[in-house]
Amino acid sequence: MGNNTTAIWPDDQNRATGPLRNVRVLDLTTVVMGPFATQILGDLGADVVKVETPAGDTMRLIGPWRHEGMGPLFLQANRNKRSVVLDLKTPEGKQAIIQLGKQADVLVSNVRPQGLARLGLDYDSVRAGNNRIIYCIAVGYGSDGPESGKPVYDDLMQAASGIAGLFRAVDGAPRYAPINICDRVVGLYVANAITSALYHRAMTGEGQAIEVPMFETMTQFVLADHMGGRAFAPPLGEMGYKRLLSRSRGPYATKDGHLSLVVYTDRHWRDFTKLGGCPDLMDKDERFLSQESRTRYAEDVGRFLADQLRARCNAEWLVALSEIDIPACPVNSIEELFDDQHLQSVGFFKEMDHPTEGKVVVSRHPVRYSRSPASIRRLAPNLGEHTAEVLGLPTVVD
Repeated sequence: MGNNTTAIWPDDQNRATGPLRNVRVLDLTTVVMGPFATQILGDLGADVVKVETPAGDTMRLIGPWRHEGMGPLFLQANRNKRSVVLDLKTPEGKQAIIQLGKQADVLVSNVRPQGLARLGLDYDSVRAGNNRIIYCIAVGYGSDGPESGKPVYDDLMQAASGIAGLFRAVDGAPRYAPINICDRVVGLYVANAITSALYHRAMTGEGQAIEVPMFETMTQFVLADHMGGRAFAPPLGEMGYKRLLSRSRGPYATKDGHLSLVVYTDRHWRDFTKLGGCPDLMDKDERFLSQESRTRYAEDVGRFLADQLRARCNAEWLVALSEIDIPACPVNSIEELFDDQHLQSVGFFKEMDHPTEGKVVVSRHPVRYSRSPASIRRLAPNLGEHTAEVLGLPTVVD
């Protein structure tokens, strides 16, 4: 790691402070999941070289934008990277990517394995030139199953992993969550897998191949909450966590808006029922007696909370609930996040000057490190902005 003296892939002059400083990541990912994972690595100090086709990452073309190819989804998932354009269908492009692979600590891709093999970028081929490489591929389905090799996107994974079906249990129709939740979750797994493999290499000197399958990852993620009776063999009851699937779970309407609150423990309930003027409810009504019974009767419990919340406005509830230490918060719109007092006080949003796009808004890396802080050293690159720099080519002056 670090101290590269060859013409190809010179050290990034924008020095990092994070725990992954001096780690070189060859990024062959596109869309959301892979770029999100490699941006995390970049925030933590890795020198990330993003290889794009001449057409560029498709997420460049989702607007609005000031200049075509620099849309908001691309800007928010590709900072701390250098962009190199290579046509991997040409001998020159293949040779350049192989040379970059020899300099990399990590290669990460969400290209289907068959495509990587056709390019000569399968694990064995890359490892032949760099036996310390951490080679991570994110795929739709694990390589040893019948669905291996199928293309996937977030919507498909929300359907396949049960997320869309969970909405059917709540309101009668399957729906997608309005966020690329599978891409984001699996991206976190990818970043975690790579950092774990880097630790293993530091301990043993060994590189390795990693496969992160979206379907298996999201299935585990969903079932962690919803195994229910199927956690036992033979099953002890139905699947699903009733509290989460309750149609009356909330958020709850108040006099002037909506509020989210979690009245969860026995202590919460005793204090809340005193606040609501029914202090003996838990003793008189078995539905409220314990956490188990409140889960079993989640629909009734939710309706009780809904009736209570209508009596006051948001501000009154927030004061009253805070005084008895019951967690609650207003329901923010995405626009209101920019005015959130906490986010403002921690400096979460920052305006920065992009070299071509002018003022842009970025969110800081959310994790704090006392000795090796994450940083934003580069904003998202223009297509091919660093091709000459990274490949050691002469700069062409217009």
